[in-house]
Amino acid sequence: MPSDPASKIERLREEIRRHDRKYYVEAAPEITDLEYDRLVERLKRLEAEHPELLSPDSPTQRVGDRPVEGLVQVEHRVPMLSIENTYSIEELQKYGQRTTKLLDNKPGEPIEWVVELKIDGVAVSLLYELGRLVRGVTRGDGRAGDDITHNVRTIGGVPLRLDGKKVPAALEVRGEIYMTNSDLVKLNESQRRDGKPPFANTRNVTAGSIRQLDSRVCARRGLRIFCHGVGYAEGLRAATHMEFLDELRGYGLPVTPQAECFNSFNAAVDHCEGLIERLHELDFEIDGLVLKLNRFDQRERLGSTAKSPRWLIAYKFEKYEATTRLNEIRVQIGKTGAITPVAELEPVELAGSTVSRASLHNADEIERKDVRPGDVVVVEKAGKIIPHIVRVEKHERTGRPRKFVFPTECPECGTVLVKDSGGVYIRCPNLQCPAQVRERIRFYAGRNAMDIEGLGEVLVDQLVGEGLVSGYSDLYRLEDRQDRLLGMERMGRKSVDNLLDGIEACKNRGLARLLCALSIRHVGARVSAVLAEHFRSMDALQAASVEQLSEIDEIGPIIAASVYDFLHGKFGTETIDDLREVGVKMESVAPADEGSRVLEGKTLVVTGTLVKYTRDEIKELIVRHGGRAASSVSKKTDYVVAGENAGSKLAKAEQLGVPVLSEAEFEGLINRT
Repeated sequence: MPSDPASKIERLREEIRRHDRKYYVEAAPEITDLEYDRLVERLKRLEAEHPELLSPDSPTQRVGDRPVEGLVQVEHRVPMLSIENTYSIEELQKYGQRTTKLLDNKPGEPIEWVVELKIDGVAVSLLYELGRLVRGVTRGDGRAGDDITHNVRTIGGVPLRLDGKKVPAALEVRGEIYMTNSDLVKLNESQRRDGKPPFANTRNVTAGSIRQLDSRVCARRGLRIFCHGVGYAEGLRAATHMEFLDELRGYGLPVTPQAECFNSFNAAVDHCEGLIERLHELDFEIDGLVLKLNRFDQRERLGSTAKSPRWLIAYKFEKYEATTRLNEIRVQIGKTGAITPVAELEPVELAGSTVSRASLHNADEIERKDVRPGDVVVVEKAGKIIPHIVRVEKHERTGRPRKFVFPTECPECGTVLVKDSGGVYIRCPNLQCPAQVRERIRFYAGRNAMDIEGLGEVLVDQLVGEGLVSGYSDLYRLEDRQDRLLGMERMGRKSVDNLLDGIEACKNRGLARLLCALSIRHVGARVSAVLAEHFRSMDALQAASVEQLSEIDEIGPIIAASVYDFLHGKFGTETIDDLREVGVKMESVAPADEGSRVLEGKTLVVTGTLVKYTRDEIKELIVRHGGRAASSVSKKTDYVVAGENAGSKLAKAEQLGVPVLSEAEFEGLINRT
C-alpha cells in the first residue's frame, strides 16, 4: 500500500470497484461480504481524515446524507418507447415473418435475432458523461420520467464511474432495476423482526424503494440492475447488440444474463420454449422474453411506430402464484439415474388446477433456496404447466425446521451416489438399479418412444419385480415365458396376447423412435429425429466419430459426446446387440409409416390433466399426425384438447369459439381412416 493518502485512497477505490465488478458483473466474487465491508470502512476513515480528497464517484458516496425534497421530472433525450408484446407463439411467428418482409434485406445479408430475459422490475435510464454517472431516470410515460439519481447511486451494481480509458463521451444505458427472491426473503425476515408487515413480491418492493425520497431507505433494500439497451450515445463502438453487451461489461455494467443470438427467427422462438422450462434456475422474476434484431443498422432501417420500435417484441406468459406448506421432501430415481427431490405440498389451487407436488430439481436448488420440510413456500406456474417453488417465506418459520439431508446412497439399491462432473445432478451409477430399470422400461414402452400397447406403469413394475425383465431385449423374450405371465395378477390369456402383440408390433417403429427410447443422456425426440434423418441406420450412426456427430446442425459437442459414449460403451453396445438379436429394426422408416396426416395444417392446444397421455406424449402424437402443438389459444387455433381441471385456456377457447375436444374425441380424430 502506498504511503501518501491520495495514493492510498485511489488504490482502495480501485480495489473496491474491482470487487464490485467481480460480484455484480462477473458473478464471481473473490472475497466475503465482511471483507468487502472492511475495505469500504477503511476507505471511509481515510476520506474522513482527508476530506479534500473526497470524490463524488467514490464507492463510499452511494448513500446521500439527507432526503431529497421531491422527485423531479426529466425529459428523455431519446424516448423510452414501449415494447410490442404477445402471449401467443402463433402471433410471435407472424411478427417474425412481418418483420423480415419489412426489413427487405439485401441478398445474402444475415438476419440475426437475440433472445433476452425480460426482467420483472422497474425500467430505468442511466446517463454517463465522460464516464461518470450524472443521472438516473425512471421510464415514466416514455417521454419523461422521475429523477431518481439519489437512489440509483445506492445500487451496488451501478458503477459511479465507468471502467476503461476509452469510454464514450456520453452514454445513456437502459436497464431494469430489480430485487432477487433471496434478498426478498432476507428483507421480510428483517420486517418480521421489526414488527412490520412482509412485502408481497419483488416488483412491489423495487417500485416502492426506487421512488423513496430518502436514499438511505433504498440502500437497505439491496436492489440490483441489469442493462440491456441504449438511448443517446456519443462514441459507442458496438455495431450489434451482442457487441454492445460485451462493451457494457467492459465498462463494468451488469447486463441481462443468458442473452443468446440465433441466425433465424424460428431458432430464436424454439429457444424461448426451452428457457421457460428453466425458470426455476433464476433467483429473480421475469415476465417474458424479448426477441430483438442483433444488427443496429437493420434496426435503423426498420425504425419505430409512435408507440414501439419495430425491431423487437416481447413474448410474455401468464404467471400464477400461490402460497402453501411443504410437508415433505422425497426423492425419485430417473431413467438416467438422476436423483430428483420432489416437494410434497399441501394441495393448493393454482391456475385452475390443484397442485400437490413440485419438483425441486437438484440438491443445489434445495441448498440455494434453503427449502425445508414444514416451510411455507411460494409456488408458481409460468407459461407451462409444471409448477416450481419460487422462494421460502422464512418469516413464517416457527421453531427450527431441520435441513433436508440429501441421501449419499441410492434409496433403491444402496449404491453410493456420485455427482456429475461440473454439473448439478447426483446420480446412482448402477445401471442395473431396479428403479432405473423400471423407469427406462416405462419410457421405452411409452408413446413418445416405442409405443407398446398394453404395457403400462403397473405392469412394468410387476415384470421388473418378478425378475422377468431387466433390460429392453427381455421384453421381446416374454413370448417364451407366457406361463409366468399368466400367473401374474390381472393377466389373463387375452391380456397376455395383447401385450405380446404390442411388443411384436413395436419392432418396426424405426430408428428415430428407438434412439429416443434408449434413454441416452441429452437425447430426446427432436435430437433422435435429427440423427435418424442424417444417418438412416444404426450401423452408420455407430460408425460416426464425435467430430462428425458434432458437425450436425442441432447436435453440438455435448450431445455428440453423449451419443458416442453410449454407442461405444459396454452397456450401450450390449443393449444394441441384444435388440438386434431379437429382431428390432434399426433403420429409418418412411415418413408415411410414422402416422397419418389427418392433422396436416392444424394447430392444437392441450390443457388440463389427461388420463391416457402425458403432455409430451399427446404433443408428440399431434406432430406425428401432421399437426402443430401450440402453447396458447388464439383465433388461429383449430382445436383445444381439454382434460380435467382445464383452466383459462378452455375459457378462452369457448370465448373465441374454438372447437374443444375431449381426450376420446381427439383419439377418434387421429384414428380416422
